[in-house]
Amino acid sequence: MRQINRDRWATKSGLILALAGNAIGLGNFLRFPGQAAANGGGAFMIPYFVSLALIGLPLMWAECAIGRYGGRFGHGHTAGMLHRLWPHPVSKYIGVLGIFIPFTVALYYIPITSWCLAFSWFSFTGAYEGLTTRAGIGEFLKSFQGWESNQHFSGRGPLYLFFGLTLALNLMVLMGGIARGIERFSKIALPALFAMAVVLVIRVLTLQPATGAAPDQTVLAGLGFVWNPDLSSLGDWKVWVSAAGQVFFTISVGWGIIHTYTSYLGPDDDVALTGLSTASLNEFAEVVLGGTIAITASVVFFGVVATQDIVAGGTFDLGFQAMAVILQQLPFGNLMGGIWFLLLFFAGLTSAVAITQPLVALIQEGFAITRTRAVALVGAAVLVLSIPALWWRGALDELDFWAGTLALLVFGLAEVVIFAWVFGMDRGWQEITRGAEIRVPGILRPVLKYVTPLFLAVILLGFAIQSLGNAQWSDNWQVWCTRALMLAIFVGLACMVRIALRSDPGEVA
Repeated sequence: MRQINRDRWATKSGLILALAGNAIGLGNFLRFPGQAAANGGGAFMIPYFVSLALIGLPLMWAECAIGRYGGRFGHGHTAGMLHRLWPHPVSKYIGVLGIFIPFTVALYYIPITSWCLAFSWFSFTGAYEGLTTRAGIGEFLKSFQGWESNQHFSGRGPLYLFFGLTLALNLMVLMGGIARGIERFSKIALPALFAMAVVLVIRVLTLQPATGAAPDQTVLAGLGFVWNPDLSSLGDWKVWVSAAGQVFFTISVGWGIIHTYTSYLGPDDDVALTGLSTASLNEFAEVVLGGTIAITASVVFFGVVATQDIVAGGTFDLGFQAMAVILQQLPFGNLMGGIWFLLLFFAGLTSAVAITQPLVALIQEGFAITRTRAVALVGAAVLVLSIPALWWRGALDELDFWAGTLALLVFGLAEVVIFAWVFGMDRGWQEITRGAEIRVPGILRPVLKYVTPLFLAVILLGFAIQSLGNAQWSDNWQVWCTRALMLAIFVGLACMVRIALRSDPGEVA
């Protein structure tokens, strides 16, 4: 087997923090509270943890093994990796999804991350101080986005400024490389993120209900809403689909990112303990920290029923509107609000760095150009192709539905079938346990081969029935332009992969 000299992680802790930074994103502090509140609180947690055991951890270990295996052949992207697992022409085009998904998500994820940076600044400076209703904060946000004109902003200048700053920070980290860029940044960003989250958790847990508040407007009521299960809801298959989908998204399986990060490991470096540590850090951030801050604060101020109504309006209603209203009413409210949105920004930026790395790897390795030039090309592409997400309201939802949701499920199912059935579970098990610093439970073998693909197929079917079955034909030209853009991106990436892998035999070692 030929050995490829590639960049490497400097320390194991650096890799774990980078992988955790990839997983810990806006979904932990925005999407998870919304999903839990919308699906019955405690009733959501049972299928959530079942899905973590049957989908999350098995796929985490499989993707870590696939990434390390592909890195032995010089591949930092899933197109080359799957082509090595299955030497068939179609495999590399399935692998294109592992580049298409993170890059396409970056086109709206980086703008949203920049909104968090902007709102942190606005809170610290008191720009929205005095807007004490969710409707008022909502108007402020829409004015900043340029979707509505009012007294807050005269144009989109601030929007472009914070987007440019966020993209520039992202590119600076990527240009530093694996050890001196991503790893160093993760060692700073993750501890800072956890420190800010702990400060907010302590503040939320010490909230006192207002005079005349309803009996359910207490911290205990907020915690009970998350942790007291309503067992009657377990018969609702939509709760199971939502819980499994959240697990699938939160630890970033099916994105192609874990593969890329672990491709910079040595051939005998541990992936078992690395995968478990990554998932554990993510779950602590999501369930303990993310599940406590927004939901508990909202219940104390608005009550359980009102909190459910808020999350029904969308993720931003809870994270941007409700939390902005709540925090500015507390002592040192501008400081608390600034910390909340800065926490979201750090969570978003660590993930934004991760989702742009797979395309950098493809360009750098497939076309033999320097990392600096590869990062610059990806940055230019994001700068131009993010325009629809910045300008068109419907673009963000379209990008999230097709690339950030449906494609994830399709790719996750495809890769586990290739790994467990085509490459073979015997070889796959050898890859997972090679150099393992912990004993991987033997039950993982049948789970990964039979249960995980079946569970994913059921989720995909349920999602198709729930979402595609209710889809309506749109006559919005912006929606169709966004769909055409995604198709063009996929075709363009497929052409790049074809060129980059034209001399790769795709033989299984």
